[in-house]
Amino acid sequence: MVREAEVRTPLILGKDVTYHKITEEVCAPVEGKANKYWWGVFTLALILGLWGLGCITYTIGRGIGTWGLNTTVGWAWDITNFVWWVGIGHAGTLISAVLLLFRQKWRMAINRAAEAMTIFAVMMAAIFPGIHMGRIWVSYWVMPLPNQFGSLWPNFNSPLLWDVFAISTYFSVSLVFWYIGLIPDFATIRDRATGPLAKRIYGVLSFGWTGNAKAWIRFEEVSLVLAGLATPLVFSVHSIVSMDFATSVIPGWHTTIFPPYFVAGAIFSGFAMVQTLLLIARKVLFFERYITLQHIELMNTVIVITGSMVGTAYLSELFISWYSGVEYESYAFINRFSGPYAWSYWSMMTCNVITPQLFWFKKIRTSLIASFILSIFVNIGMWFERFVIIVTSLHRDYVPSNWAMFHPTWVDIGVYLGTIGLFFTLFLLFTRFFPVLALNELKSILKSSGEAFRGKDAHHHDEEKVEA
Repeated sequence: MVREAEVRTPLILGKDVTYHKITEEVCAPVEGKANKYWWGVFTLALILGLWGLGCITYTIGRGIGTWGLNTTVGWAWDITNFVWWVGIGHAGTLISAVLLLFRQKWRMAINRAAEAMTIFAVMMAAIFPGIHMGRIWVSYWVMPLPNQFGSLWPNFNSPLLWDVFAISTYFSVSLVFWYIGLIPDFATIRDRATGPLAKRIYGVLSFGWTGNAKAWIRFEEVSLVLAGLATPLVFSVHSIVSMDFATSVIPGWHTTIFPPYFVAGAIFSGFAMVQTLLLIARKVLFFERYITLQHIELMNTVIVITGSMVGTAYLSELFISWYSGVEYESYAFINRFSGPYAWSYWSMMTCNVITPQLFWFKKIRTSLIASFILSIFVNIGMWFERFVIIVTSLHRDYVPSNWAMFHPTWVDIGVYLGTIGLFFTLFLLFTRFFPVLALNELKSILKSSGEAFRGKDAHHHDEEKVEA
């Protein structure tokens, strides 16, 4: 008895989709004029970004005393935001590199936007350590450069220096990986451009791409090599960020579970942000046929799996703090869920542990509105997670006379909202001048995963192939 395999759900919808139609629809946002929705969101993001730059300038001019820090809580929103942005930057490389190595076709409609999100999120993250130094004009001291100022060599035992190496490496590899993937599409826009300026700019960006067989072979080889380099970075970067905390002796930080727990949390928050951005891009740029419900459902599946890992880590932390018998460790966690910042702890638990479990239900997992709302909840919850880990571990020290509360100032809030504005400004500019979807990759799966070439009836499917 021969069992016929089920035909998989198509990844590209529409019976009329052709190679030419893919080119026309993907290039339309770049070649056409931006609609009023794009201009509205861009204006809002730009104003927010400029306000943030003003707050950053004010911080550099006056010093970090403008923030709500004190002698007890020396780290607060600055490092919370830094770790949050680095976490958001994780999904892009994971979607592009890891899923490429596993030959997952569903990545091809979402990898370009995810990679761009990675680049911009890491840029936002890099702002915070720079301005937290207080004297940003001597930030080059963190680099391993010879100097003439005495014993100012970087301390290679410091996890903060490991951050510099890990994040700069991660950013460099992600940027090269993203740009190389864009080269064939830049050449397509170059060849379609009518204006001399656009033709010139995209001609420079495409590096003289000809599209011959040798170029494509080199392209595939380089993509695989970079994917192989980027995959360990997905795990190393947030492991190193977690060691900033885990190598200290502060109760609530000094724990070996941090590296895998931070990596799972980073993928969790990163996929949630990709989901938020793609659901907006899908609607505004009319990409419903390429970013399908199947893509949304698969990403929600990753969110619920990583969210369950994060929830397990939270419960493990609570259990180990009790089981350890260390009174300071036990108190740190009791203070988290019942102390002055209990509201932030329960916000974190609600957003990160409870709401993602709704994705076990297929009806919610395939609902666009529910996916959008829950993805925002996850990002809010992941911000609270970093806030809880940092502030609640610091604000009550070993000695009660050192206990203090942290209250953000308008500068703290302005810098954070400003980075969100700058992030969306950069992402919106990306959607206007770069193809959001990978043309060559969509075309490569059209015959195998396009609705026009798939059918439930095998005989009809064979006839379609003959006609094609």
